[in-house]
Amino acid sequence: MKVLRCESIQLAVESDIVASRHKCRTWATEAGFRLVDQTKIVTAASELARNTVQYGGGGELLIELLDDATRRGLRLTFSDQGPGIPDIERAMQDGYTTGTGLGLGLSGSRRLMNEFEIRSEVGCGTTIVATRWLNR
Repeated sequence: MKVLRCESIQLAVESDIVASRHKCRTWATEAGFRLVDQTKIVTAASELARNTVQYGGGGELLIELLDDATRRGLRLTFSDQGPGIPDIERAMQDGYTTGTGLGLGLSGSRRLMNEFEIRSEVGCGTTIVATRWLNR
């Protein structure tokens, strides 16, 4: 698999979340995703960016345009150095929240993307990698 290009966005405050949504929409449009898939990517990016800022204390989004010869994709990697997720399985359940939200951010984002992976260590932070593929 080849990374055609990439860009990093710092996530620290609310305006960074908005900027990440706009950036993801631009990348998805330029990659050739249809409107429905663009919306799925942007929705997942918004939820994950908000979690990075709100629960991870800020971090980074890395956007990568991928090509594996049969398809093109966008990979979004969110990373923070926050408190980590003590129980990933529980955190992925619909309705589970440690805040005031509906508890659909992680599980909903997983459903919106084709590939979804969480790595987290308590006290060391969290990395979430979410990819959406566009078949050629």
